[in-house]
Amino acid sequence: MKDLINVTRSSMPEFDEFMEEIKDLWETHWLTNMGEKHKKFAKCLRDYLNVNMVTLLANGHLALECAIAAFDLQGEVITTPFTFASTTHAIVRNGLKPVFCDINEDDYNIDVKKIEALITEKTCAIVPVHLYGNVCDVEAIDSLAKKYNLKVIYDAAHAFGVTLNNIGIGNFGDASIFSFHATKVFNTIEGGAVTYNNEELKKILYFLKNFGITGPESVEFVGGNAKMNEFQAAMGICNLLHIDEEIRKRQQVDKRYKENLGNVKGLKLIKPQSGVKSNYAYFPIVFDGKENLRDCIFEALENNQIIPRKYFYPLITDYECYASQFDSSLTPVAKKTAERVLTLPLYADLELKDVDRICGIIKSLL
Repeated sequence: MKDLINVTRSSMPEFDEFMEEIKDLWETHWLTNMGEKHKKFAKCLRDYLNVNMVTLLANGHLALECAIAAFDLQGEVITTPFTFASTTHAIVRNGLKPVFCDINEDDYNIDVKKIEALITEKTCAIVPVHLYGNVCDVEAIDSLAKKYNLKVIYDAAHAFGVTLNNIGIGNFGDASIFSFHATKVFNTIEGGAVTYNNEELKKILYFLKNFGITGPESVEFVGGNAKMNEFQAAMGICNLLHIDEEIRKRQQVDKRYKENLGNVKGLKLIKPQSGVKSNYAYFPIVFDGKENLRDCIFEALENNQIIPRKYFYPLITDYECYASQFDSSLTPVAKKTAERVLTLPLYADLELKDVDRICGIIKSLL
């Protein structure tokens, strides 16, 4: 629908630019299995993210599954219930038990003050999420990891291009994963990556994403198929050329939302973090008023062909597949936030007049 304003809209290069990038694929007929586009994109991405090593994968979820599997973990993993299903699924699909820590009320990331009380002799790792592109307290998490000899794998699916004190976000923890899904700030249509500093992980991740194949006639590991193909890599090469401009445009949309909603009673916005260069991935607002207010505003926007999202509702612990195993009342801040949060449309090409219209509808109902 022409006038529909979705919660996001994929950034894409000019058609001719993409066609030029993929033209030689018709000459080589090399479409997958780590071809030239894959190699070129991996180098460009490593440089842009300012990380030591990067492994490309078919999508962000497989990146997280493989990153967790690479450490051969057993036992319990402390994580957040306020995230997308992928985070918890990747833990569970690796045969590990998620232990849910509540979130803080400032940026909705995992509450580092509550992590230590959850650590037991079974704890093997922490999987925090840089939610909405906001950076977790990496220093406190690193301190706990060293104290208890735990692995830290960051879900940085929302945090592409984010830096903390000029350090790329992919440098923290034992590994970080990124999602390049079409809905993200940066996309390769589908795609993902793991960043890390340990050279040994490069080999392990390669085996995990390529069936465990170690030679022409040798399969030493039980791996899967998580390879990024050449068309995905080509899209990444093109989109990476424009990412800084795309983020700049998103910043203008973010700024306009804050001008409209910054001082509105009953609304809570996330404040900028010190030392963090944002990518303006999402614009969540939390309603402090009546419990059903969020849903009323959601419906009003939808009736005007504006599609926000309840990121993230319900909590992971309230999903049908997990509800019988976990009690969401044990993470009350996350529970309350999930029931009151609404993520507004935000993408590079969103017109400022449409931002004003969205905000006008919201303010008219408060």
